[in-house]
Amino acid sequence: MIETVGVVGAGTMGIGIAQIAAQNEHQVIIYDHSEAQLEKAKLGLEKVLSRLVEKERITASDRKKILDRMVFTPKISELWPCGLVIEAIVESIEIKHQVFESLENIVSEHCILATNTSSLSIASIGASLKIAERIIGIHFFNPAPLMPLVEIIPSIQTTEQTTTISKNLISNWGKTVVLCKDTPGFIVNRVARPFYGEALRIYEEGIADFSTIDWALTEIGGFRMGPFTLMDYIGNDVNFAVTESVFKAFFYDPRFKPSFTQKRYAEAGYFGRKSGRGYYDYNDIKLNPKPQIDKALGEKILNRILCLLINEAIDAVFMGVATSKDVDLAMTKGVNYPKGLLKWGDEIGLDKILKQLQNLFDYYGEDRYRPNPLLRQMVMENKQFYE
Repeated sequence: MIETVGVVGAGTMGIGIAQIAAQNEHQVIIYDHSEAQLEKAKLGLEKVLSRLVEKERITASDRKKILDRMVFTPKISELWPCGLVIEAIVESIEIKHQVFESLENIVSEHCILATNTSSLSIASIGASLKIAERIIGIHFFNPAPLMPLVEIIPSIQTTEQTTTISKNLISNWGKTVVLCKDTPGFIVNRVARPFYGEALRIYEEGIADFSTIDWALTEIGGFRMGPFTLMDYIGNDVNFAVTESVFKAFFYDPRFKPSFTQKRYAEAGYFGRKSGRGYYDYNDIKLNPKPQIDKALGEKILNRILCLLINEAIDAVFMGVATSKDVDLAMTKGVNYPKGLLKWGDEIGLDKILKQLQNLFDYYGEDRYRPNPLLRQMVMENKQFYE
């Protein structure tokens, strides 16, 4: 049984993970080399917990117990008692190697070493370890205390015991756990690429502007945010970096090809909400154009993006990245899609999805629209994902 959990990195994600562990009665040690960041994180957590008391989500006594279980330290050596350490630092393989090499000299040989990376190979992170069998990906979504999904990613080095312990622990923390293969983007960041990429392509072709595309996805499709609103919320620079990373990691597969529009917006410093301007102007919202309310156009936009999303979800199942159930869980619990994509495909009709993809492929002649072999097979055999 894991009693003490360590967290490396006192940023937003790290402190969120630490909060979850402490709320589940673990002793928690938070390490960051910056004392200023540790102080900032501690003050921020105290405010978060105070708001939970005000909202009657927890009691004042609970708040005190949670904080009493937590130790903030600038000394990595103080992580020695941990049975699990979760790293949540910058997405740099070199820095992660340095951290894990240091950890291995501090913790016991039975301690599980986990990374919260959203884009790097778990196998490559584990390559720096002497006992690589204990490396695993435990990928939370931001904000970690609120988002229910956690992707568990064993690498080719990871033992079954490490996977089982990690999966059971995170499930006991009340999270929805999905198991996925160590491939670029795991489930969510891989399957979601067309939501952004095809929206940008539709804009570049002059079919519709940002606001009309967002309107189609939210008002007709039922998504909580349209792709351009969401990219502005995430940070256009961050979203573009993930797209570039996935494109490169998939050996430049055209399905994940980045957009020049997004590149130019990132180069211009139009990062979204945090910079005051992205695809929309947040300094003067009156300057933002109104959407073109055209149901036929909206359905055309939605169907094109949706069929690519469904095709990507099918590919994740076809390539053994995850089960169909876990793919649908990941997209509904990790990024709040209105329906699981495979279930959605069943409802629309897989034959209709195949036909639309084939039409796009025939028209453009680009591999980004190629229908997945599993989709073809299921249509031929008249099968569905949910019989």
